[in-house]
Amino acid sequence: MKEEPIQFCRGGGCTAKLGPGILERVLSRIPRMEDKNLLIGYDSSDDAAVYQLTEDLAMVQTLDFFPPMVEDPYIFGQIAAANALSDVYAMGGEVKTALNIVCFPEKMDLNVLGQILLGGSEKVKEAGGVLAGGHSIMDADVKYGLSVTGIIHPKKILANNCCEDGDLLILTKPLGTGIVCTAGRLGAASEEAMGLAVKSMTTLNKYASEIFKKYRVHGCTDVTGFGFLGHLCEMLSDRFTAHIQSADIPYIPECEEYVEEFYLTAAAQRNRNHLQEKVSFVKESFFMEELLYDAQTSGGLLVSIDAADAPVALTELKELGLPCNIVGRVGIKEEKTVVIE
Repeated sequence: MKEEPIQFCRGGGCTAKLGPGILERVLSRIPRMEDKNLLIGYDSSDDAAVYQLTEDLAMVQTLDFFPPMVEDPYIFGQIAAANALSDVYAMGGEVKTALNIVCFPEKMDLNVLGQILLGGSEKVKEAGGVLAGGHSIMDADVKYGLSVTGIIHPKKILANNCCEDGDLLILTKPLGTGIVCTAGRLGAASEEAMGLAVKSMTTLNKYASEIFKKYRVHGCTDVTGFGFLGHLCEMLSDRFTAHIQSADIPYIPECEEYVEEFYLTAAAQRNRNHLQEKVSFVKESFFMEELLYDAQTSGGLLVSIDAADAPVALTELKELGLPCNIVGRVGIKEEKTVVIE
């Protein structure tokens, strides 16, 4: 019997995450552990855990890993590392150390693993952190990511659910990486679309986070596996409703064409099934629905910022070179959590 060759890229990134509905059911059954120094844990659906060490120092902890979504192992390593580091930036923290998490087939070329680790280490270095070790196991498929530790002042944490009435919402990277990578895996994505997707996924959210530290930011998260709408609903909780202007959403231009050709992801459908009762689309648009439910890999920051600060912050963000925009406004609670206009 002929042995099947090992396939590097089967479709991964944050589209490989368990759906939000499954996680919600499982985590609701896990007993909470009380510790007055645990400032943020998993009960708030935030991006990372924050543990206070002293009066003016807290530790930020997170980890993330997934299968490849691109064929180039070096680029994959960069994307996976940037994605894992992002959670520290979403909290407003500073990266200090990282540990590799590796699953790798015993029979695959070790040069592939070397390229993955090289790509990841370069992103940790760019973040200003130190790669301090890691752990590896044999597996049927490749998976890679990081466990990351950062630091932050306890009074400067950017939690994801502290929006205020009247805030504007800024998205710092374009949507559509899940759609483009799906099309790319099937040979249908253009070089331009894949190039913009890779640029977005390999860009550290460090630079956007540094800009936001100068302004009155009330809530922050990064947009990853639960899509724009999933992470926005976590930000709003049951306290607010956001009105989103679909015309202002930044996205990779060819996404609309790929959606029309049904290059869709199962992750987006899981997100839709979990969230659709909370969301209202004023204008019917199959493309916009798929885009906003699409699972992002190493996506941008979604920030709830004082309305007076938003235009100035956006001007600075645009200098980073990625499509970004003010996409909506936070308001008083209505029947739906998100209204897309």
